[in-house]
Amino acid sequence: MRYKCLIVDDEKLARGLIKTHLSQLDDFELIASCGSAIEASKILQEETIDLLFLDIEMPVLKGTDFFKNLIQKPKVIFTTAYRDYAIEGFELNAVDYILKPITFQRFFNAIEKFKTLQRGNVSDPIKIPVLENKEAFIYVREDRKQVKVHLDSILYIESLKDYVKIHLEKKGHIIKSSISAFEEKLDERFIRVHRSYIINRDKITAYTKNDIEIGKTEVPIGKNFRNNITTFLI
Repeated sequence: MRYKCLIVDDEKLARGLIKTHLSQLDDFELIASCGSAIEASKILQEETIDLLFLDIEMPVLKGTDFFKNLIQKPKVIFTTAYRDYAIEGFELNAVDYILKPITFQRFFNAIEKFKTLQRGNVSDPIKIPVLENKEAFIYVREDRKQVKVHLDSILYIESLKDYVKIHLEKKGHIIKSSISAFEEKLDERFIRVHRSYIINRDKITAYTKNDIEIGKTEVPIGKNFRNNITTFLI
């Protein structure tokens, strides 16, 4: 089966990146790429769309407002440069919510969630388990070597200015990277809880409104991250 897709984003570069990612997937067909919600509404009247890639912050009409007003709603993956819209996006039963710039790995994770929903015919995407790939791993550069790190072995990630420290149960790795860039390599079991910390949900032993406990370590929760974390932990 080939799924019909529609991209809606006022940024040409953003549309091009999603189009490039889609071109690598044989079972997805791009019907149109639109620069505005008004343009997209015409396409939706003429075509049956399975999956909508929808930017939130657009001129004239926000993506979330546009989606709310659709009578026949396709599955939607919201794309945005702003983390603050996450709760609003998921309240609309979004398949996923991706922060720009969109890496192929993050894009592919969202696509897999969509395909899982299609196979199961599930009506509420937010309640779908998103930890499908428990054996996933990444390579990180350390001491001139590419070191394999299994995602399920990571406890949490800590920012150290221009570096990040990957905390594992037995040892850790320190690599040169911003924490935001490293976050793009991770799957949905991880969440940013502070400007300097990302945690693995599977490793949480307890939490309060101010911190998350992972073993004997207390990781602080930043004020700007509390709403997202509440949804993540439910």
